[in-house]
Amino acid sequence: MRWHELTNAPHGDNENRLFRVVHPYHPLFQQEFEAVSYRQNWGEDRVWFHDKNGRLQSVPTAWTDSAPVDPFVVVAAGRSLFRVEDLLELSQRMQAGKPEGAESRVKGKMS
Repeated sequence: MRWHELTNAPHGDNENRLFRVVHPYHPLFQQEFEAVSYRQNWGEDRVWFHDKNGRLQSVPTAWTDSAPVDPFVVVAAGRSLFRVEDLLELSQRMQAGKPEGAESRVKGKMS
């Protein structure tokens, strides 16, 4: 028998339904709410809750303290701000965004 979990069904294995917004630039930073449900919407895990005015809202679970801890963050213990894979992706994006011939012009100015 196959089991298909509905994407709009709350996760039943969540004992602690309180969470705190931990994203430092979010307007609800450090505020605590009771989770209504955890769902995957728009390609990411989100936590749904009622705000102080009773409106149903959601934020990415990664912006809360209910998200699983990234092992890199634990091991780095504040010593590294960036993961290697993120730096490599940034480098690739920067290379892709350079106009043609830009690298040769820079080399010419340095010699």
